[in-house]
Amino acid sequence: MASKQFARIESDICTNRIICNWEKAYELIQQVSKASNSLESLSKLLLGEKKLEEHLDANPPNEVNVNKARTDLEDAKKSLKAALDGTLQGTFQLEVKLLLGKLLHAQGSYDEALNMIKSANIDNISLGKHSNRTVRLVAEAYAVKGLCLEKFTSKDSSKRLAPDCEIIECYEKAGDISIVQLQQRDKILKKNLTMGSNVSESFNSSQQGQIGSVLEIAIQRSSIIHIQNGDLLAGIGRFRELLTAVETRSTQNLRLTLARQLSEVLLRGTCNYNYTLPSNHRLGKLKDKQQPERYSTNSSFVPKTREDETLLLLLIAEALASREAVLERTPSFEEARKHSFDNTTAVYDLLTLVLVRRAQYDVLCDFFEKALKFSFKECHIWYQLGLSLMSSGKHHRALQVLRECVKLDPQHATAALLAARLCFEHLHLLEEGIEFSENVINLGEDHPQAGRGFLAQGIGYSLQATETKTQTQRQSLHHKALQSFQRSYDIDSDDHLTLYHMSLQCSLLRRVNEAMCYVQDALQLSSQHQHSLHLLALLLSAQKKYKEALEVIQVAVTEYPDNFSLLFTKSRLEERVLSVEQALSTCKKMLDLWKSLYDTDSDGETRGTGLIDKLISDRRSLAQITLSEYGDKDSARGSVRESLAASRVEQALSDVASSMNSSYAPNQGQNQAWFLQAQLWIHLGEFYLNMEKLNEASACVKESATIFPLSHQVAYMKGRISELKMDYSEAREHYLNAIAINPAHIKSLQHLGQVHHCLGNDLMAEKVLRDAVNIDPSSSQTWHDLGKVLESIGEFEAASECLITAVSLDTTSPIMPFSILPRILQS
Repeated sequence: MASKQFARIESDICTNRIICNWEKAYELIQQVSKASNSLESLSKLLLGEKKLEEHLDANPPNEVNVNKARTDLEDAKKSLKAALDGTLQGTFQLEVKLLLGKLLHAQGSYDEALNMIKSANIDNISLGKHSNRTVRLVAEAYAVKGLCLEKFTSKDSSKRLAPDCEIIECYEKAGDISIVQLQQRDKILKKNLTMGSNVSESFNSSQQGQIGSVLEIAIQRSSIIHIQNGDLLAGIGRFRELLTAVETRSTQNLRLTLARQLSEVLLRGTCNYNYTLPSNHRLGKLKDKQQPERYSTNSSFVPKTREDETLLLLLIAEALASREAVLERTPSFEEARKHSFDNTTAVYDLLTLVLVRRAQYDVLCDFFEKALKFSFKECHIWYQLGLSLMSSGKHHRALQVLRECVKLDPQHATAALLAARLCFEHLHLLEEGIEFSENVINLGEDHPQAGRGFLAQGIGYSLQATETKTQTQRQSLHHKALQSFQRSYDIDSDDHLTLYHMSLQCSLLRRVNEAMCYVQDALQLSSQHQHSLHLLALLLSAQKKYKEALEVIQVAVTEYPDNFSLLFTKSRLEERVLSVEQALSTCKKMLDLWKSLYDTDSDGETRGTGLIDKLISDRRSLAQITLSEYGDKDSARGSVRESLAASRVEQALSDVASSMNSSYAPNQGQNQAWFLQAQLWIHLGEFYLNMEKLNEASACVKESATIFPLSHQVAYMKGRISELKMDYSEAREHYLNAIAINPAHIKSLQHLGQVHHCLGNDLMAEKVLRDAVNIDPSSSQTWHDLGKVLESIGEFEAASECLITAVSLDTTSPIMPFSILPRILQS
């Protein structure tokens, strides 16, 4: 070995072993072994190493591959034993023993593997004096020793070969030594690259990213065993220690796994009470000089809470997973692509748990949109993106994504139901919503979601019936809706939501007694369902049991104090049962509630003249307050906002449409909160009109108009005020404006008919009221007004029929329309 040529070959052999290029290392030893018989043992060592490592690369050492290893590794075993019996000494003899221990473990000979490793005396080895390859073998020896000890422990827990602390020590030494070895290897490769060597290129094309299954298991098991033994802090500390080690090109995938596992431990196993901040304390079992290099924390971000650390870990994992994602679609990459996708999906699922708790849906949408580049035809990612878009209020995009989910997986009933819900509740796409519900129904009545499919179909038919003007078609749709609800009930009789919708549908058809039975059954299944409680109160008011209705609504408000729809109904019942002063007191509480819920989240945006702040701060009741006493100090500000009305035309018209929905509760978005405040002022103004306090009513209408100038309800209230002042021409103009904005507003049509009647234009009054009847044939007030107009025309028989119909409907008319109740797919 004195010659320079052999010294160079020996160096190349060492380098190729470091980069796991076994074939090249064996070729090099073959070149010189023929010239010297003393190298025959080294040649057998490299041959056995080559066969062993190539086998383990393709067949990880586990119970499944034991029989295959016993067959395939016999030649390698013979070569290594021949090398051990040969002339090798010192480091090479140590390497042979470590390789044999690794081979015996792969063959399932755990006793022999332990004895072989014990004979190597690895505890007394000074790592600094050995090559990088030897250090790697020592690390693997500790890992094999730990796996063998754990294997015996798991087979017979009553005869423990070694305590868990010894197994943990083996795993931790294996992890620390392997990281040290990989860090040294990167330095060697960097040095060779600087010197112009092609070794780094060989590494890039061979074993990049491979840390070895044995070492990877050992690194992960060290933390897991701590946690399984109940020492959560030690397990978390070990995770942190491994993650703070300086990263190498071979530990990137391992870092992804460790970051994901630690985030799972923090999410599932810790709380703010037992969480401890990261520290620089080291748990490793090696001497300080042999410890892995670690990142300096002097200028690094250090999490201060459990949530921050979890999110930081997942962001790191997401960045690594996205970078390593396999985009190649050819069949040869199928297994690698699936493995990459599964790892990435696990990270995104954990990110979903963390970000949803923080209500950061927009951030979550960005992550899932980025994930689409490697999620072609992967329904899970598309579905998660759809849910994120729904939660962030992006309903149109959410529907497009859910459409894709249904295409990718026609059996995905939940995606179809969510798409139907978007169509019904937000996008007003009734036909498409019914189609989605039929997709679920077509899966068969044995499907777990079949009942909800029929329920969604019934909701779609019911909404269509509400908008249909032809009586025959309306009745047909109502009948279809009831049939669908009945099918849903037949499939799942314990679904309170189905019973609620059956009751609501009967209520809309004024079958009050039947509706009462259904809603009582619904409340037996879910006694705290707010919409069923609300419906029960309305049904009691339809039976003229106003006191009982008020008691029910008070119970519901106690359970749901922030529900404005319940509070609107409560104030109406208080006006009927108690006094208008009590109703006004409830209105003031509603204004105070709005301010506490929404005013702090206005992002600096301000609407209105500030009247709400003055009313809330005034300790007097609204019955004692004269709104005009506040003056109009903010009229300039109000006029400026009114000048901005043109810029809000589209949004205002959208809010008009939303006011036709069934609930007063605002949807997501700050603009809907302002719309709710405008509704509150209109509601308060109606009470003042009933008290004939026109100035106070005008102030309420003006405040609502400052918030939403293009609201049809503002125009309607202006018409009411003008009508009470007997200025019928001005009132007619206001009602026409309201109908122009919302042609289906029944109250505007009713009062427009009354105004035409007062102006002597009975033919026009008849036409307007008949239009109102076509839109809502269940309004007793419309039939009554139409009867009066027909009587003045002289059509006494038709007038008599209209008045009889009005009396009949009035006996089942609730204090508030049944249509204020939502037709929804969620409980």
